Amino acid sequence: MSSKLRSGVIDLDWMGAVVRFIVSALVLMLVGFLLPGFRTLTFFNALFAAVVISVLGWVAESLLGKNVSPYGRGVVGFIVSAITIWVAQYIVPGMEVSVIGALLAAFVIGIIDLFVPTTVR
Repeated sequence: MSSKLRSGVIDLDWMGAVVRFIVSALVLMLVGFLLPGFRTLTFFNALFAAVVISVLGWVAESLLGKNVSPYGRGVVGFIVSAITIWVAQYIVPGMEVSVIGALLAAFVIGIIDLFVPTTVR
């Protein structure tokens, strides 16, 4: 495989990651606007929150296995998603989430994730 082709694959991976983070930031802004207990974020804080939530989710998956991710589609994945959103407020400036807000946000984000593609095809 040539280095140019490898570079194209890497570039596509980066573009997919950027698209996923932008969509995630917009979803977080929408959730903050719609739900009680979830303070509305600016775009850059929402983008930072999307990165933080992704990293926290990766850590949870690494420690507890793939079945705890939101893609596990179980109750445990839902609870871990809510906890991840709730913990992110302590890292992201301007993000304030109540426990109920985190649970509602995990639910709404899960539903939006079913309909909004977050990968580049």
